[in-house]
Amino acid sequence: MERKRTDCPALPPGWKKEEVIRKSGLSAGKSDVYYYSPSGKKFRSKPQLSRYLGNTVDLGCFDFRTGKIMPGKMQKNKQRLRHDQLILAKLFWERRLKGLRSSDVTEEVLRSMDLPKGLQGVGPDTSDDTLLSAIASALHMSSAPITGQTSVAAEKNPAIWLNVSQPLCKAFTVTDEHIREQELKVYQARRSLEDALMADSLARAAENTRELLKGKTA
Repeated sequence: MERKRTDCPALPPGWKKEEVIRKSGLSAGKSDVYYYSPSGKKFRSKPQLSRYLGNTVDLGCFDFRTGKIMPGKMQKNKQRLRHDQLILAKLFWERRLKGLRSSDVTEEVLRSMDLPKGLQGVGPDTSDDTLLSAIASALHMSSAPITGQTSVAAEKNPAIWLNVSQPLCKAFTVTDEHIREQELKVYQARRSLEDALMADSLARAAENTRELLKGKTA
């Protein structure tokens, strides 16, 4: 076997990298890489090296075979970190709205929306309020179809099988009948609002007329 031991600039001063080239057998020409600490301790793998160095050296972008810091790995690690942070924010940001309630101009708390019976939450600490927030955030932040958690395993162990791109509810299907029912509700709400605005306008006009008549008779 041929042994080549050199300094490793990517590690703290005193660390050595050893490459052992095999000269015979079926693996002839291949090499094994080892590292030696300043005290002479031998390391055969990156996990061993990482456990020994702990938090003193960041080995996330360290290539064990070459002994160099790889910029490509650094960029991938940054992209993975940003992606993980986005997933966590997307999954849990509606939790920050828990306990908050909407109110009208008179500061009277508005009644919560009644969700269809087919919408059921998945995971711990689920309620109609958090479920509504989860669905609203999914509709706001994703352009993909909203189907809920389609995996049956997610109901048993959401910590492992949860699909973070979908809201925290069981799988559901929106039919044409559901759409027509919602369209009818929207139409009725608009008609009620139109009638209320018309009544308010007529009341204001009547009030202005009375004020005008009082002014003329005074």
